Amino acid sequence: MRQLLKEYRLGDMAVRYETDEKRHVGLTLYPADKPLSTVEKQAALDSLVQLKLAGDAAEGCYAQGNTMRNSASVQNMRYVSQNTKEDAFGIEIVTILADSRGYEVHHHLYWKREMPYISVFCEFHNHGQDPAQLELLSSFSIERISPYLEGDCHERLYIHRLRSRWSQEGSLESLPAESLQLDASWNRDSVKCERFGQVGSLPVNNFFPWLLVEDTQSGVFWGAQLYHGASWQIELFRKDENFAVSGGLADREFGHWKKDVAPGESFCSPKAVLTVCEADSLDLASDRLVKAQEDGLESLPAEEQELPLIFNEYCTTWGCPSQENIVKILDALKGKGFTYFVIDCGWYKEDGVPWDVSMGDYQVSEALFPDGMEETVSAIRKAGFKPGIWFEFENVGPASKAYQYTAHLLKRDGFVLTTGRRRFWDMNDPWVTAYLDERLIGMLKRYGFAYLKVDYNDTIGIGCDGWESQGEGLRRNIEATQAYFRKIARQIPGIVIENCASGGHRLEPGFMALSSMASFSDAHECEEIPIIAANLHRAILPRQSQIWAVIRKTDSLKRIAYSMAAAFLGRLCLSGDVTELSSEQWRMVDAGIAFYKKIAPVIKDGTSLRYGPKIACIRHPRGWQCVFRNGRDNRGFAVIHTFDGELPHTIEIPLPDGGPYRIEEVYSDTQEAVRVQDGVLLYEPSENRRAVAVLVSSGSGKV
Repeated sequence: MRQLLKEYRLGDMAVRYETDEKRHVGLTLYPADKPLSTVEKQAALDSLVQLKLAGDAAEGCYAQGNTMRNSASVQNMRYVSQNTKEDAFGIEIVTILADSRGYEVHHHLYWKREMPYISVFCEFHNHGQDPAQLELLSSFSIERISPYLEGDCHERLYIHRLRSRWSQEGSLESLPAESLQLDASWNRDSVKCERFGQVGSLPVNNFFPWLLVEDTQSGVFWGAQLYHGASWQIELFRKDENFAVSGGLADREFGHWKKDVAPGESFCSPKAVLTVCEADSLDLASDRLVKAQEDGLESLPAEEQELPLIFNEYCTTWGCPSQENIVKILDALKGKGFTYFVIDCGWYKEDGVPWDVSMGDYQVSEALFPDGMEETVSAIRKAGFKPGIWFEFENVGPASKAYQYTAHLLKRDGFVLTTGRRRFWDMNDPWVTAYLDERLIGMLKRYGFAYLKVDYNDTIGIGCDGWESQGEGLRRNIEATQAYFRKIARQIPGIVIENCASGGHRLEPGFMALSSMASFSDAHECEEIPIIAANLHRAILPRQSQIWAVIRKTDSLKRIAYSMAAAFLGRLCLSGDVTELSSEQWRMVDAGIAFYKKIAPVIKDGTSLRYGPKIACIRHPRGWQCVFRNGRDNRGFAVIHTFDGELPHTIEIPLPDGGPYRIEEVYSDTQEAVRVQDGVLLYEPSENRRAVAVLVSSGSGKV
């Protein structure tokens, strides 16, 4: 029998804590202005804390191998107390559970005033006499989804996930719960669980740590996003008519993780951000999760507030930058409005040795930079740019001397952990830290670099030796990496850090908080760039999503406009054949740069909605896509791309309330048929594979 423990209104959300006769505690989230229904369910309470201790009984009913939830460790945890701490900034609710052995879990829930999300994490304390071995500790667990539907909610719950592969980041997958076999069994006793996530040091290499569950009848969304850069998992669970969601570190079964907690010690899970809302679109629900990442922007360099332009020479020199070719590029870029000039990979390589097998020693190539890096950096500054440089500081390649420093490299089962073209530094080794202090931080300081691109091009996999489990070794190595990011920022105040991992494979909030921006993808010149860029609006802040516009001397004006418009969906980074473009091609690029600067305030602070048919295959897209980004005071812009296949006569994009709207400017390669009528933006597409961007405002507002 459930009883109300406490209920809190947190902005437009409500959180409800309930207990049962055994003093277990469950947590329900619901929209504050949509009262809970009186629907009765055949549903046992599901705990707000999920943990598993070695030696405790697992859940039965075919759970092992599918989930470690609801073990005896959970059943033994009983309610002790709940405390709140409130100030002008927000409220923290701490719920304490304990068992008879002296083990406690403190469940922390924090709401920042006026924000549409809450932050949650769990802390395990060993106050007992014996060591504890954690095999699972969740960051969050919520139940009663959906409290507005009768019975098992059949054919009403949809699961939304963001899948991810290299150069195909953030693809939305939307499935009914039944497609994942999450409908309740006939006897309400068989465990049904979908445990998903990723294992390794590329946190979005499979899925993003992101989830929305939708009650399609009531129009309510529940959302979660994890802040963790190593192996993680999210679980969708049911045994009866209760539908629960939990997530956090990947557990022992899924992520090879086990953690020893000695008497007197504690262990804290990663943070998760949760939300719940009534919404007409999953984009509006996901925007609430993404908004939480604004907290990580407080320490960014002041110049980053204007979203300045970047030039990166990688798609110009293809891993072979030199003093000679950089000077030529600078001559082509002078006066174009760029702030950063980034020297990408290869500045250290020897003749005949590819850049991607020689990183690790990081000695400036005398052949490529015969007058030393000082002269090239000086030329960059004289041309009006802030110099940037590429490092892949966590890994070493087989052509480097560092590859043989096996005493300082990660190992698994006693062997050096090796992939096709990478080995990995032990980031907890003081020798490695000292080495990087000299080769990386020392170089940044010596030459006065203002921008650091941090790349990472492979994955550790399940983990490494040296700790109580290989999964814990992975977690500790990533924790040390993130600590080194923070050290760089302390040692070089004001430095701009770019988060890159084979393009977009570290696009999770923990790494994003350590960076000014991130590479959105390695799809540098692909037709699918606007599709991937639009996907990422659901996972990261557009102002931190660096999108490449690679311009080739063979590009038509139509293709240039297509590429430039795609980059309007985030931070514009230019690359390509800039020394060989015609004056007509440059006029198209310059017009795009001018348009970007006008919309930058809306990229920085706005809400995005995607329109258009679902793209079945992003490598061969058909149909069209529009992203409308709505800023403050009804200022906004639309970016429309057409792909292959049949197009509608007119594309209609509803504009937000607050008109009448007027068109301020249109960017495309031709004069396109675009107009506003009765609060709708109307576009008559003239051709496949074309882009048009439209800047609109209403009232007296002007972007």
